[in-house]
Amino acid sequence: MKTMSITLLTSVLFISSITLVPLPLPVDAATGTTVLDLDGQEVQANKKYYILPVVRGMGGGLALGLRNKTCPFYVAQEILEVSKGLPLRFLPVNATDKFVQVSTDMNFVFSAATICVQSTAWRLGSIDEVSGRRYVTTGGRVGNPGRGTLSNWFKIESYMHDYKLVFCPSVCNFCKVMCGDVGVFVEDGKRWLGLSDVPFPIMLKKDEPNKAVSLY
Repeated sequence: MKTMSITLLTSVLFISSITLVPLPLPVDAATGTTVLDLDGQEVQANKKYYILPVVRGMGGGLALGLRNKTCPFYVAQEILEVSKGLPLRFLPVNATDKFVQVSTDMNFVFSAATICVQSTAWRLGSIDEVSGRRYVTTGGRVGNPGRGTLSNWFKIESYMHDYKLVFCPSVCNFCKVMCGDVGVFVEDGKRWLGLSDVPFPIMLKKDEPNKAVSLY
């Protein structure tokens, strides 16, 4: 009986000395602070990525389009789902950031050349006189956060299990800002980006020129 008691006591002491290590819980792609691409990799600042829609059958990636046949170019969504659009670079307000973080002010810049003598950086346009909407155009200014560049800063936010685009710059503490989701407006068969009450769920695909691109 004494031997059994000693054995039992030894077992109890051994069990109590074990350090319990919690197992990692599965997480959604958009629950961390760093934005992840379609392959689950961290999105890098100043690298090329495609912005693709999450919802199938409602257009392709993002590209450029002219409204009224005049400059500037507007940000548009490709009509065909199989088209991945044009690659973009994300430039965080903190130029030393190596990775793209959710809820962080950034410049979105298309990696493309246009016939308009202006940058391909995104900016939020003023209210359109015809539609009453505010569309996302190009011609934005990169860097120099502050009152003078307020319309050039966008964010990627978590949205359910994915991401969405948001305009709500925080680069000016004393500025009054009209915040909102960036959604898609369908007009005459074309799809334009602008401030909307309906979010545009997106995912990001890294541009790999020497590798075949699979959209989904």
